[in-house]
Amino acid sequence: MVHASVQEIELNSTSEGNMRSIFFLPISLTVACACLMGDARATDKVLLQKQLSTQVQPLLREHCLGCHSGAEPEAGLSLEHFDSPKAFLKGRRIWEKAVQRMALGDMPPKESNKLDDAKRKFLIEWITSTIKDFECGLTPNPGQVTLRRLNASEYRNTIRDLVGIDYKPAENFPADDVGYGFDNIGDVLTLPPLLMEKYVIAAEEISEQAIMTPPADKQFEANYAGNQLMLKDGQNSGDMILTLASTADAMIEEQIPWPGAFQLTVTASGDQAGNEPCKMQVLVDDKPVKELVVRNSREQPEDIKLPLRLRAGKRKIALRFTNDFYVEKKGDTPQQDRNLHIHYVSLTGTQASKAKLDPTKLSKSHKAIFFVEPKTDADIPKVTRTVIERLTSRAYRRMATPEELKALTDMAAALQADGESYEASIQAVLQALLISPKFLFRVEPPRGEPGGEQRGEPRGEPRGEGLEAYRNLDDYELATRMSYFLWSSMPDDKLLALAWGKKLRTGTTIEDQIKRMLADPRSNEFIDNFAGQWLTLRKLKSFKPDPQMFPKWNDDINKLAYFETMNFFRGAIREDLSIMRLLDADFTYLNEPMAAYYGIPNVKGNNFRKVSLEGTNRAGLLTHASVLAVTSNPTRTSPVKRGKWILDNLLATPPPPAPPGVPELKEKGELVGTLRQRLEQHRADPACASCHKLMDPLGFALENFDAVGQWRTQDGGQAIDPSGELPDGSRVNGVAQLRQTLLTKNKEQFARCVTEKMLTYALGRGLEYYDKCAVDKIMAALQKNDYKLSTLIIEIVKSDPFQKKGEREPE
Repeated sequence: MVHASVQEIELNSTSEGNMRSIFFLPISLTVACACLMGDARATDKVLLQKQLSTQVQPLLREHCLGCHSGAEPEAGLSLEHFDSPKAFLKGRRIWEKAVQRMALGDMPPKESNKLDDAKRKFLIEWITSTIKDFECGLTPNPGQVTLRRLNASEYRNTIRDLVGIDYKPAENFPADDVGYGFDNIGDVLTLPPLLMEKYVIAAEEISEQAIMTPPADKQFEANYAGNQLMLKDGQNSGDMILTLASTADAMIEEQIPWPGAFQLTVTASGDQAGNEPCKMQVLVDDKPVKELVVRNSREQPEDIKLPLRLRAGKRKIALRFTNDFYVEKKGDTPQQDRNLHIHYVSLTGTQASKAKLDPTKLSKSHKAIFFVEPKTDADIPKVTRTVIERLTSRAYRRMATPEELKALTDMAAALQADGESYEASIQAVLQALLISPKFLFRVEPPRGEPGGEQRGEPRGEPRGEGLEAYRNLDDYELATRMSYFLWSSMPDDKLLALAWGKKLRTGTTIEDQIKRMLADPRSNEFIDNFAGQWLTLRKLKSFKPDPQMFPKWNDDINKLAYFETMNFFRGAIREDLSIMRLLDADFTYLNEPMAAYYGIPNVKGNNFRKVSLEGTNRAGLLTHASVLAVTSNPTRTSPVKRGKWILDNLLATPPPPAPPGVPELKEKGELVGTLRQRLEQHRADPACASCHKLMDPLGFALENFDAVGQWRTQDGGQAIDPSGELPDGSRVNGVAQLRQTLLTKNKEQFARCVTEKMLTYALGRGLEYYDKCAVDKIMAALQKNDYKLSTLIIEIVKSDPFQKKGEREPE
């Protein structure tokens, strides 16, 4: 990113000019303007420099530099160091704010040297078009996207599409952080240790649910400490060890569940004496089997293992000390005493399971993973590789590399060699895949790194900023971006097949796939995740209005209000409506309870369906109960919240935060009267006035709707006054006039706002200054196609930021 040559200091936060674009601009700052000096200036650097020297700088000196220069410029903003057109690009953020203030008419201040309309228009157009010329005339800069972890919604959906398991515990993963209004932004999707622990647990649970394994081998195990053995003769020394000091038998009796091979393990030691070590005979049902030699001392007991074949039923196994030896001490000859110590006895056995999986009872997920089956044991290695290759390629959303396949097939082979079933070995491979960074993150490796072998498209030229070049995404990466944009999930087999054949960019394939994807039920995820966050409707879950003041609102209406807006947005997508219809649609989607809440008759049943709003006071998003509720307080409406919501989410012109120390509007106390009167008293403070005169008129236009979205004409016994004066001096009186104003004076601004919000969501990053070029191209296409929603989505997918990726130049 290019940085400004002077410190980029925010403009005075008490001014409505502190916004990226301004409400009701006299010109569109976001579309290429026809400069007064002609089109040649866009490419003629000499002419641009001449205009700067002879026209622009004199105007700045006369009207701006008196305040914005020197050691202590007004608001900390100096405008005196911009001596070349390129410097304006580097200081683009400063000049965007300055243009906003000039367009609003409060810069320069009215009390200073007045800037006439012609000069003001020239400055606005020159600065805006100069920045545009320098941005879009360069080699495209698609920007860089941080390595992106799957968020909780994407993880659950990907698991569903990968193995067919709806893993609901993903809902309890730690909450994903939000950036730029969305929870799929790479910069904020960290991987805390707690989440990694959840992933490990999930991998085990998911693999066990997805893959069925044959019944496990039966296991038999009996364990005894030495002093638990039964004795005929001998002495037990206590302390868990059985000591046989003379010829004697120590026995166990066990019910053997099946006939076959078992293993007897005796942990033993001896007090060695005489000319031979301790000896121990093993007997089964009083019949000698084998004599074992115990050579070690008591301090170093040894495990002695003996395979046994036993019949089913009650069996007696005895350990007999057979070579007792004792010599008393005589003179200088020390005592000699040979004893056998039994520390521990274990009898184990395994009966191999002969049962196999019943082909008629295999789960859908199991059959999808094991799409081929070995006909003989000799086929297992080949089929194992085939199954792992498909599973890995789908999990990694690209073709698995030979090195990746070798590591995973070697792991499966090792498990099979240790006695695990073919199915259990694939189950273990799936666990490994699900905790791999290549699954948990959307990886777009630079060319030359593992997984990047197929990325051979030509690179762009270096940007000249010493930071980045760019390359086209390969087809797998593009398919992945498309699927997580429109489905919040992995590419399906159709997309992966197109990527494998490098056909995704041929002809009209992208357009055809987008239409297919939007018609697929999985596109509901896009609607919920994009629209739900863009319109801030996730806040509905925490909205709890006063039940005595608003008795008709309850948990069911809360959910139905959300469903209304989601179905409305879904219908607009499916019918390919204009973006503008989101504001003025004379229909919505209701079921019987929600229609009754609105007072709309003749809607029966619980299913949502398209319902006409003709003859009602409702039309478009602004009259949805969901929007009206999330912009209200629990006990009353909030014109400030509603006005700010419009500025933020429909016009992309967020007002600045309140200056430090400015109190919130008091419900009771110093401020008295109606809500409108109290707000007027509140904004009498100059520190509050500049922001409130932007927000309040917009919010008051919605005042006929109460805090839970129901129509009213009075509040507290007084008639509602929904009128207000907008910053350009025009007035609106109620929601219908506000809607009409948005659709006339702010049509382009609203379309650009939706474009920028959706592009941010699609890219998983915040937009930068160089993204303006892509946004301008999308806007041009929208203007030609009646602002169709399908055009917006298609143009986003075809845009440089979506199709390309910035790469750092190798050092």
